[in-house]
Amino acid sequence: MNINQRLEDLREVMRREHLAAFIFPSTDPHQSEYVADHWKGREFISGFNGSAGTAVVTMDSAALWTDSRYFLAAEEQLRGTAFQLMKLKIDGTPTIPEWIGRVCGAGAEVAVDGWCSSANSVKELITELRRQGGITLRTNLDPLAQIWQGRPSVPEFPVEIYPLAYAGETAHEKIVRIREALRKQHADGMLMASLDDIAWTLNLRGTDVHCNPVFVSYLLISSKDVTLYINNKKLTAEVLAYLKTEGVKVDAYDNVKNGLKDYFEYNILLDPDEVNYTLYEVVKRQESGVRSPVGIVEEESPVKRMKTIKNEREIAGFRSAMLKDGIAMTKFLKWLDSQEPFSLTELSVSDKLEALRSEQPLYRDISFDTIAAYQAHGSIVHYAPTPETDIPLKPEGFLLLDSGAQYLDGTTDITRTIPLGPLTEEQKRIYTLVLKGHIQIELCKFPSGASGTQLDILARQALWREGLNYLHGTGHGVGLYLNVHEGPHQIRMEWKPAPLVAGMTVTDEPGIYLAGKFGVRIENTLLVTPYKETEFGKFLQFESLTLCPIDKSPIISEMMTVEEVTWLNDYHQMVFDRLSPYLSDDETNWLREACAPI
Repeated sequence: MNINQRLEDLREVMRREHLAAFIFPSTDPHQSEYVADHWKGREFISGFNGSAGTAVVTMDSAALWTDSRYFLAAEEQLRGTAFQLMKLKIDGTPTIPEWIGRVCGAGAEVAVDGWCSSANSVKELITELRRQGGITLRTNLDPLAQIWQGRPSVPEFPVEIYPLAYAGETAHEKIVRIREALRKQHADGMLMASLDDIAWTLNLRGTDVHCNPVFVSYLLISSKDVTLYINNKKLTAEVLAYLKTEGVKVDAYDNVKNGLKDYFEYNILLDPDEVNYTLYEVVKRQESGVRSPVGIVEEESPVKRMKTIKNEREIAGFRSAMLKDGIAMTKFLKWLDSQEPFSLTELSVSDKLEALRSEQPLYRDISFDTIAAYQAHGSIVHYAPTPETDIPLKPEGFLLLDSGAQYLDGTTDITRTIPLGPLTEEQKRIYTLVLKGHIQIELCKFPSGASGTQLDILARQALWREGLNYLHGTGHGVGLYLNVHEGPHQIRMEWKPAPLVAGMTVTDEPGIYLAGKFGVRIENTLLVTPYKETEFGKFLQFESLTLCPIDKSPIISEMMTVEEVTWLNDYHQMVFDRLSPYLSDDETNWLREACAPI
């Protein structure tokens, strides 16, 4: 990979177009977190392959902005290139517009691909660049079309029908509910661009994005029609017949602009964080047009929150998927316990876990690239081993293992930090503090309508007392045989107003990372359930869906409260009771010891 040559090729295009800078976000035309290879432009130009980050190239400089999950990985991947690492949320780090203003000067013209940037992000960028001496922004250029030799094509993999037995609600019924929600938002229709929202709405799944069972498309809903814009090669006769019975028309993916131009009703909801700027501008021009003006309702898509609240059948699917995953994890942990660590590497344990999961019924794929991080690699929050970085394990220290699977009836996400031998007192202390934070979230009871931001302190309070902190979120939603990251609800320090509602899934994953030494993270996936109702209203609680022992050997027991110890013992009893009927005698005996009370 010759990054310097790619920069020179880009700058030649910039010279012809009279551009002072070009901005490469991480997204695709659907604002996806994880994107198909065709849209990995930021990775192509910079070499950095994390899921979050923005690269900016000027005629003489280059910089990449990313968050704390990727600081160490980005430093390594950018080494030897012209890119300077910009650490988000760190004092002294300039914003992208500020940096462009310093480097390019007043009156410059810069560009970003309007197809791969949300309407809100571009509007904000336009405003901020104007403040830097009247810098202007162009949105109608994709230089990668000229310089990316052998660029992967847009995926054409087939779409499949997601069985009603797992979805619990037909596509027609969901569309009825969506239209009801749109009327409450004073909209006649909407353009749906989010790939997991479309897959959920239509009860369809695909394989266009690594680990995410989605397919590239748009969905346009009006009061009378529903049109799926998709490459027709992806649709079998069975899927076409299914869509017809659900009242869904089909048109070519590239015809979505024409569909918006022909939209005939008074207004349309466009989620400005979901719809790309190019399509937003198509409707914006309609809004001010003489012929059939269309008003834009700029609101959050109602589908996001609908999707997060699981129905009874979806919850049953999650329980089934977590049971299968717990069986695979137990088999793996028992296997690991019997191995000599120095005979293993990060990749070999990752491969073994994937193989054990693949033996479970309804297994389809992993839900993200496994993080198997030994010792110092564990301090790299989103490290995933490759043949180039793979290292052998030793009979000492921690293995941080963050992994998950896609089963047809549910998606899993679990992290365990596993001691492979003697630990330092520092490692034990950090492990115990992280476990305390994890348990405090599990124990939480809270009023209905509370947001995850209001709960986040519970995971951090013991850490903060020791002067420790982590900069990633404490929890995220999990899709049902969909994306492992689902929102808008989250548990994190930054204000996220989306309320937690009964039926939502959310992870609980505090962690601490000491650069060059080790990392600790402990994660379960939880279900929000009713707790009680009093004169002060309805209260909610969390139920652990994840079924897997948490290693007890690193725990410093005197640091734990009685309530925390009780929770851990109760959790382990539940894990043993649920999993043991599906295990061999040897596996059951191992699990009994792993789940023994402390």
